[in-house]
Amino acid sequence: MLKKVVTMIVGALWVLLPLASYGLKPAGADPGAHPPRIIRTCCMFGTRVGVFGIPFLKLSAVTSLDKMGSHRFLGGSSENNGVVYTRKGGFIDMGHLRDNADWAAWLYALLLVHRDDSLMEVELGYEGGEKRLEVVLPREAGDEDLLLLAGRMAYDLAVWHEIATWYGVSSVPLVSEQYSSFSVEDTYSNLLGILLGMEAIRSELPYEEAMTALVAAKLQDLGGVLTTEETVAAMESVRDIWWTRVKRYPSAKVVMLRNVQPYRPVFPILTGYDQPAPESLPPLLLPTLTTQGDTLTGYYTLSVSVNRKFPVRRLFPGRTITQVTQKDFPLFIADINAEYATGFLVPRRLRQLGVENATAGHREKKHQRQPKIPHHENPKG
Repeated sequence: MLKKVVTMIVGALWVLLPLASYGLKPAGADPGAHPPRIIRTCCMFGTRVGVFGIPFLKLSAVTSLDKMGSHRFLGGSSENNGVVYTRKGGFIDMGHLRDNADWAAWLYALLLVHRDDSLMEVELGYEGGEKRLEVVLPREAGDEDLLLLAGRMAYDLAVWHEIATWYGVSSVPLVSEQYSSFSVEDTYSNLLGILLGMEAIRSELPYEEAMTALVAAKLQDLGGVLTTEETVAAMESVRDIWWTRVKRYPSAKVVMLRNVQPYRPVFPILTGYDQPAPESLPPLLLPTLTTQGDTLTGYYTLSVSVNRKFPVRRLFPGRTITQVTQKDFPLFIADINAEYATGFLVPRRLRQLGVENATAGHREKKHQRQPKIPHHENPKG
């Protein structure tokens, strides 16, 4: 039987993870040492975007295949994260991708610690309210079932982050992060990261080494551009269509195009399209069932005791408590989609310049610029 050792950090705790098959068997994991809400700095969409109140400061967060670096669990200086453009997967936020891979790995390690328990309960910190995860662990569940469960729970946590930031939850008091909620690249990046994290756990390589190799291979497979200049060119091709410099961060109107359909098959959004790509391009699929065909969401409850930022009374009339679960997320998403469809994210100046059908919030201009990105063959390896 093949054995290997994977070293993972759970919060400040190092957990030694010997592998038999791909079943992680941690020596111990502290349920209180969950990863932080945001592990890596979130990447703002756009280039050279100003910041309100700070003259001359322009923000860009782009990267490319030649600067990607090696993956480190919970982040490290070897990573060079940012947004990278791929010809088949659209824009990908490497911070989101890596964060969600690590969350899936951490949850899987935790499930293995508790696999002989009938119930696992863990507090996951505060994000618009106290988050709590309760998992009923069937004794017959194998490693693959636990991995599928970890991936699904990690994705619900990612969706909650997008929901929470839309309604005003932020890391810095009084500074809205709605500009990043369901940003055009977030949904695809989040799910791709979880799927790659699951593949890394299945791999015969140590987790970090496997993630480094999988990220490089996937970006090449998706046609990732080789230089930051090419990602900037792709960004510029959709300026004043998907995003704008007319507004400054932290205005929500910097990013006009959002993808608020996290629970449907996730298609990439490519430059040249103002909607998810045609069905000829394969979507990413969220894990939904165990190996025996049981619904994964039936085994856990992710609950949040939300604060007053959330319209609980309006969306859930008659509910006497402010606790919501993952089963309530679709109603929040429908509410967000309804607000997004009003077109409020399109700045008035762009409306005056001729943005057509702006009420949909994400329509293309009459003469949409196409990206002028030089074609390079990605190197093998």
